[in-house]
Amino acid sequence: MPSHTSPSPGPNARPRSTWPLYLILALCLAPVVFAVLAYYVPSLGLRPEGTSNYGALVEPQRPMPPAEALPLATLDGSPFDLASLRGHWLLVSADSGACPESCVKKLFILRNSHASQGKNVERLARVWFITDDAPVPAQVLEAYKGTHMLRVDPAKLAAFLAPDAAPGQLEAALQAPMWIIDPLGNLMLRFPADADPISVRDDITKLLKNSRIG
Repeated sequence: MPSHTSPSPGPNARPRSTWPLYLILALCLAPVVFAVLAYYVPSLGLRPEGTSNYGALVEPQRPMPPAEALPLATLDGSPFDLASLRGHWLLVSADSGACPESCVKKLFILRNSHASQGKNVERLARVWFITDDAPVPAQVLEAYKGTHMLRVDPAKLAAFLAPDAAPGQLEAALQAPMWIIDPLGNLMLRFPADADPISVRDDITKLLKNSRIG
């Protein structure tokens, strides 16, 4: 009767290599090792940057002041409470009523950034703080309809937007940048005077994509 027993390996048979096992083990451990090195040895440059935003984060974030601390008025003189815009991402600029070219550029960047947000457009609102009593040019009124144009005392506005500005530098501190206030009423992002329009738009897109508020 034939035997079904497998033949035993001969005395010259090679032992099976363990390298594939080691390779599989190394591949499994690699992500863990990478994470540990990234966390504990930042000098290696493995840790990702904490943020990828173009604008500068306002740290610490500053809450929107109450109407008593920051009185606002519409162009027709009616009082306006900024808290009425809570729940929206606010795209903010500040300048004189005459609105020189630099002012128009900021209004243009914020309007186009707003308009380009597609289905998220309703989550945003635009605010232009007017820091004097100068009349607003008719062409600016027409071109930037939909922007909340609010007159304000520049010193009181600076206490919120630019608290570190020296008394003699309030105008530059307010007129140069653009800001974003989040839906909870916190000033949280600042764009430079020479901001790139595409980068501003992209920052706003990322905020809306990653946030569940507003």
